Amino acid sequence: MSSTEVPSVPPANVLPRVAPVRVEEGERLRSVGLPGITLSVRSRPPAREGLPAALYVHGLGGSSQNWSPLMALLDDVVDGEAVDLPGFGDSPPPDDGNYSITGHARAVIRYLDSAGRGPVHLLGNSLGGAVSTRVAALRPDLVRTLTLVSPALPELRVQRTAVPTALLAVPGVAALFTRLTREWTAEQRVRGVMALCYGDPARVSPEGFRNAVQEMERRLQLPYFWDAMARSARGLVDAYTLGGQQGLWSQAERVLAPTLLVYGGRDQLVGFRMAQRAARRFRDSRLVTLPDAGHVAMMEYPDTVATAFRELLVETGELDTVRAKGGRTPVEADGGTSGVGTGG
Repeated sequence: MSSTEVPSVPPANVLPRVAPVRVEEGERLRSVGLPGITLSVRSRPPAREGLPAALYVHGLGGSSQNWSPLMALLDDVVDGEAVDLPGFGDSPPPDDGNYSITGHARAVIRYLDSAGRGPVHLLGNSLGGAVSTRVAALRPDLVRTLTLVSPALPELRVQRTAVPTALLAVPGVAALFTRLTREWTAEQRVRGVMALCYGDPARVSPEGFRNAVQEMERRLQLPYFWDAMARSARGLVDAYTLGGQQGLWSQAERVLAPTLLVYGGRDQLVGFRMAQRAARRFRDSRLVTLPDAGHVAMMEYPDTVATAFRELLVETGELDTVRAKGGRTPVEADGGTSGVGTGG
C-alpha cells in the first residue's frame, strides 16, 4: 500500500471495545439500523407531548454531544434529536465508505424517512450545515425550518487558519499527521481543537474540558477515526468545487424553508465575511451575528442561539402550536432581550 492510500477499515463487528459515549442527564442514546448505515441518535424527552420534531446535525470531527447544551434549552418548544453522522460519535462507518456531503445528506434523509418525524426543524453546524442545506434543497418536504450555525459553504478565499483542516482532504496527510502527532496527549489535542473552534477557549468549564478529553481518548482508540475525518474533509472540499445545480450555493437558493443563519465574529474556520452572502442566497433568511463567538456558537453561547431560534419560531408562526401547548415565549425564556444583531 502506498503512503497516499487510506488504510482499509475493519468491519464493525471486529472493532475494539472502547469506553461508552457520554450521555448527559435527561438524555437517551439509541442505535438505529438503516440500509447501509447504523446511526446513533441522541434525544432529550420533550417537556410535553406533541411538540414539533427537531433534528441537530454536527460538524466535522464533532458528534451529537455538541448539541447537548442547546437541546436542553429548547426541550419546551421542540422534540429534539441529534444524530451522529456515519463514522462520528457512536455511529460506525458507512458500509460503502461514502463520506461525501451527498453521502451524509443521504444518511439524514434515510433516518427522517424511516422515523416518520418530518417535517422537522433542521439545525446544522459547519459540515452539518452543508449537509442540512443539501437536505433542505433536495427534500423540502422534510424541513420545517433551517438553522445553520457557521455552515461550511464554499469560500473563494479560505482563511489561513482553516488551511490545516482542509489539508486533511489531501490523500496521505491524515496518515502523516497521525505519525507526526503520535506523542501528543489527548489534553494537547483538545486544547488545540478548542483554540481553533472557540472564540474564547476560557469559556469552557473545567468539567467540560475533562469531558472533551475523555471523548478524545475514546475516539483515538477507533481505527476509523482519522479515516472518517479525512474522507469527510475530502467530501467537503469536493462539494466546494461542484458547480451548477449540485453546487451548495445553488442549492441554498433553492431552500424554501425559513432559514436562521448564525455566524461568529471570531470564527477561524468559516469566514465571518460569508454571513452577508449567505443571507442574500437563502431566500427567506434571518442573520444573527455574534462578534465574540467562534465556530461553535451553539456551544459557546447556547442561550443566545436558543433565543434566536425561538424568535424564528415566532416570526414564522411556528410557535403558535407551542403556545397552545403551554410552551414559553422567547421573552419569557430570555428576559426579553437577545443581545444579537439581525439582518438579511
